[in-house]
Amino acid sequence: MITPEPDLISEIEEQRPHFPAGLLSKQEKDRLIERGLLGLYRWYTTRSQATRNWHPDQTFNWRALRTDHSAELNTIVEGFFAVEQYVPDYVMSMVRLLRQSYGRSHFQIRWGAEEAKHSDAWLNAVLFLRRRTIQWIEDYKHALRNKEWRLPWEDAFHMSFYTVIQERATQLNYLNTALAAQGKSDKPELAGDQDPVLAEVAQTIAVDEAAHYNFFTEAARLLLYYYPARALEALTDVVQHFAMPAVDIIPNFQEFSEALYRTGVYGSARHFSRDVLRAAFENMGVAGRRALADGVKRFRQVPDPDGNLRDTAFFNMLDYSAVETAVKRLFSKIEQYESEIGLNELDPTRFVASGLAPVVVPVEK
Repeated sequence: MITPEPDLISEIEEQRPHFPAGLLSKQEKDRLIERGLLGLYRWYTTRSQATRNWHPDQTFNWRALRTDHSAELNTIVEGFFAVEQYVPDYVMSMVRLLRQSYGRSHFQIRWGAEEAKHSDAWLNAVLFLRRRTIQWIEDYKHALRNKEWRLPWEDAFHMSFYTVIQERATQLNYLNTALAAQGKSDKPELAGDQDPVLAEVAQTIAVDEAAHYNFFTEAARLLLYYYPARALEALTDVVQHFAMPAVDIIPNFQEFSEALYRTGVYGSARHFSRDVLRAAFENMGVAGRRALADGVKRFRQVPDPDGNLRDTAFFNMLDYSAVETAVKRLFSKIEQYESEIGLNELDPTRFVASGLAPVVVPVEK
């Protein structure tokens, strides 16, 4: 019997995947993702109704809204109004894409109802700012709705990560607008734009956007946990080609974009990289933009103990243990919610590990 060379044995050991075989079928992974989304949707609607049940007409003192704001702030408010005019397109497109998923499709309907409140609130803001005539507003609405927004991607993986980044960016827009209306902007263009009513409007909508961002982040982590390689490839593609919705169909988007940039509300590469991507990556357990792009190029497949090819490079881009902890926490929250209303007695949701968690190999001394 010939004994292999020690160097050859060492090389084989180095290439051995340091993780257990993934035992879940595609069908089972899809089922677990759907159960997580359904439970998250039920929990979300309960919390939404209890904590964010405001009305765009009745909640704010519109008569007290100032009418002498800077041209830049007026342009920004009109831009927010324009973006929100496409709520019907956002909802219909996503529901068609996700209609097989009870949790995601029903959440999109709820999301759309909340976004419709944002649209109503920004319409009221444009009206009570009294900068534009009623006829101008009606003509502008017609021009906006004369074009239809379409999905930038036609698959659920890409759109799951697109919504994470888009919601985070939108939240940042509204938070910075609220700061400006509170008199806390350091930009001279907004020095005289303090307005308690506008600050309350922007802050209230920003809270909604934070809730939406958290939902989409939970959904993205489910994909990263059960389909890490495919999810990371989709995320990389989204980051490389990301653009805010409706930028190519709003008639005067350039004016809106320049106002956001001049006032520091949003638009700089620093905002996108630091305040949007970095925050989203940290919440999803992703190493970073450069590591993500480099890692996807280095995806390699090696056989597991059963001879099935497995992607291994994602462990260099993803804090998989942190993702697993977050997914376990989500399922625990769902289990607790179901126990409060009795669903656990009929059809309980249970966490099942993916079987992909890396195994820590002890270092020989």
